[in-house]
Amino acid sequence: MTYLAEIDIMPQKEILDPQGKAVKLGLHNLNMDSIDNVRIGKHIRLEVDAASEDEARATVDAACRQLLANLIMEEYSITMKTA
Repeated sequence: MTYLAEIDIMPQKEILDPQGKAVKLGLHNLNMDSIDNVRIGKHIRLEVDAASEDEARATVDAACRQLLANLIMEEYSITMKTA
């Protein structure tokens, strides 16, 4: 069966986010002062062929830990559904 994995990778809360700061400054320059605490991350969508959702999730988790996310600076979340 084919599963669709949606992965959100964000900087850890303790890590400074210079991209987020730049976007926040730009928004404030556009008089959008009510927007605060901007964080910039990545969204990745993968299709995985696996026998079960648990197997697909394990494959995606391994991909995140080994390649997609820098676990020293980033955290990730995975959402799975059938494709």
